[in-house]
Amino acid sequence: MAARYVAAIDQGTTSTRFMIFSHSGEVVASHQLEHKQIYPRAGWVEHDPMEIWSRSVDVIKGGVQKAGIRPQDIASIGVTNQRETTVVWNRHTGEPYHNAIVWQDTRTRQICRLLAEDGGQDRFRHQVGLPLATYFSGPKLKWLLENVAGLRSAVVRGDAIFGNMDTWLIWHLTGGPRGGAHITDVTNASRTMLMNLETLDWDDDILNAMGIPRHVLPEIRPSSDPRIYGYTLEDGPAGARIPVCGDLGDQQAALVGQTCYLPGEAKNTYGTGCFMLMNTGTDPVPSESGLLTTLGYKMADNPAVYCLEGSIAITGALVQWLRDNLDLFQSSGQVEELAQKVEDSGGIYFVPAFSGLFAPYWRSDARGVIIGLTRYINKHHIARAALEATAYQTREVLEAMEEDSGVKLQAVKVDGGMTHNELLMQFQADILDVPVIRPTVSETTALGAAYAAGLAIGFWENVQELRKNWSVSRTWTPQMSAATRAELYQGWKKAVTRTFNWIE
Repeated sequence: MAARYVAAIDQGTTSTRFMIFSHSGEVVASHQLEHKQIYPRAGWVEHDPMEIWSRSVDVIKGGVQKAGIRPQDIASIGVTNQRETTVVWNRHTGEPYHNAIVWQDTRTRQICRLLAEDGGQDRFRHQVGLPLATYFSGPKLKWLLENVAGLRSAVVRGDAIFGNMDTWLIWHLTGGPRGGAHITDVTNASRTMLMNLETLDWDDDILNAMGIPRHVLPEIRPSSDPRIYGYTLEDGPAGARIPVCGDLGDQQAALVGQTCYLPGEAKNTYGTGCFMLMNTGTDPVPSESGLLTTLGYKMADNPAVYCLEGSIAITGALVQWLRDNLDLFQSSGQVEELAQKVEDSGGIYFVPAFSGLFAPYWRSDARGVIIGLTRYINKHHIARAALEATAYQTREVLEAMEEDSGVKLQAVKVDGGMTHNELLMQFQADILDVPVIRPTVSETTALGAAYAAGLAIGFWENVQELRKNWSVSRTWTPQMSAATRAELYQGWKKAVTRTFNWIE
């Protein structure tokens, strides 16, 4: 019997899940486990790569068991991942030299500042579409090479190799020390600040500027690759020899899962952070409004597709912070119940610049504020302001996207865990003044990785076939008056300016 399913590992900032999909794009089974967040000091965020691999093993086994299928029923596996999170490990043992440095981490501020002394924050933007910022992998790798004892000599010996989390997982999945594939795809490579957008290869000038040897980097491959990256091992967690042939950074995977295959189509993903991407076609579009020019996907030998991205660092993570740091509730889903106890935020704004501000500001000197506090304010107002912060930040990147692209968005496709928060989605439609549309399968990140893996082996013939799988679950339409919308947004913009220049 031919394999009937395609699967994906979705390795996120706070958890890892394994999802199995049918040919119609429906979820057959899902298994998810969280991993620890490590904060060695203020502004530093790390993950234990070995814990993440262990969680990956467990969710693969758990997902197959939940589905009640044989491993041989899975036609192929795709990987999607938290982008920019940086790990370096020994190719012979599989042991990491240091904890993974997470995309939210700000320890590379000084490295970015020194690199910007020659050419400013946009020194490499022409080649890579990105500003010099702590967000990206290249400066993180430079920090590791300069600060981890023995790592530089291990690199010189050829023992040490680098990757984002996709590379780490694919290497382990396909054999690890027993010949694992050291690869990445164009979308993840585009988040390192080391890949040239035009050539889709590592940029030697930037490598020289950062002091990074080319041989430590993975091979760059298409996001969906009929040549196959490698195969899982029969004695591995999948329990069978299955091709691994799809790889997309999480936000690009959501773009694919939302079937945004035409220029001008856009999606917004609500997770730990919030990320709006717009397909701009086969030519990169430079941003003049604080957005990122990045890869959307590359399917086999077809031309690469580019996109504009608005990246917001803290959205779902703010709800998690209210839960874990302030003990306002026991589970993240309770934030909506808390926020619904009041009609509005009571005049306060919560700007969660915990790791500085990403798009459209790129201010690493900013830090979070709750502003407008009076004796009237209670925990319900704070919960509501936290949700509203996500919607305000999304409007900022949407406006920048419309300005750069010249396209007026008529609606926004949304996905991710926070889209099940009805209060947030309605406020999002209100503050954007456009409909907000959630698909039937809201976890489109894993679906996009599965699509890439399935296309590679002919499980699906083309992207037109994938469009037939997309359907609407819920639409929220604007209900707020124009005057109220303008007044609230003006207050938000004012609040954002209060976060600037906190770090000298």
